Amino acid sequence: MNKKQPKHIEDALKILSVVGMPKEQINERSALCLLALLNLKKTTEWKNALAPLMGITPMMDFSFKAYGKKYAPNSRETFRRFTIHQFVQAGLAIYNPDEPERPVNSPKAVYQVSPEALELAKSYGTSNWSKNVKKYLSIKSGLGKKYAAERDLQQVPLKIAPGKEIKLSPGEHSQLIKAIVDEFGSRFVAGAQLIYVGDTGKKWGYFDEAALKKLGVTVDSHGKMPDVVMYYPGKNWLVLVESVTSHGPMDAKRHVELKKMFSESKAGLVFVTAFPTKSVMTKYLSVIAWETEVWVAENPTHMIHFNGTRFLGPY
Repeated sequence: MNKKQPKHIEDALKILSVVGMPKEQINERSALCLLALLNLKKTTEWKNALAPLMGITPMMDFSFKAYGKKYAPNSRETFRRFTIHQFVQAGLAIYNPDEPERPVNSPKAVYQVSPEALELAKSYGTSNWSKNVKKYLSIKSGLGKKYAAERDLQQVPLKIAPGKEIKLSPGEHSQLIKAIVDEFGSRFVAGAQLIYVGDTGKKWGYFDEAALKKLGVTVDSHGKMPDVVMYYPGKNWLVLVESVTSHGPMDAKRHVELKKMFSESKAGLVFVTAFPTKSVMTKYLSVIAWETEVWVAENPTHMIHFNGTRFLGPY
């Protein structure tokens, strides 16, 4: 241990070791993250630790302002992947406790020290420390699972086939994806086979690659898939749906991209943009491509056709 470290950093390293964090997380960066989550500056006593909500960048700012430890802006992902991620897994910190349904890719993501870890930290250096360490270690193994289960409750369940369900990351994007599959699918392409569903938490939320290959389409893993792909055997249509909550509407550029990506399809292509509300739709009306469809979740029984010569169907 570096004896020249400020005392609070040394103490934080001891705490991380005592609570059983992996060796890779017992370092200055992790110690500073813990101190930031506890709002412990050099002159703050452990008994006065707090539990503020903190994003990664504010943690890095805290490290510099409170301890003079400056990290480059591109270190943000290192903080997240190699310290905070493990804190959350261990139940030392909680992810988005103020708004569990916040999307995983949200720039507003925050973390907070768990109540159990806060209680332990506040007793550091007191006569209750040893007793509280034993108490914490007795429940530690279940903390990560406890908070993961609580966050799990915020996930969006999506039925992809009879008796088969997946869970999408929390957020309005997933709610709209669910509406596309459940509401749009059942009304306008009833009986369609779900081929692909994107998820903000992981690129391929669900993908029946074999079914798409049967239709003559092989996609590059680096290609930007539409948010939902459904095959409608009744009319041999491949329906490509973009959720405006992810990358915007089906504009002319995106329309051309998808035509090229699915150019080998044996099924006719249908292009749809899905909006959560009409008020959101009005913001994008000027850029929606011709020969595409628009569906609004708040009015699920209606479609708007940007076609001119026909209703829903491929060109």
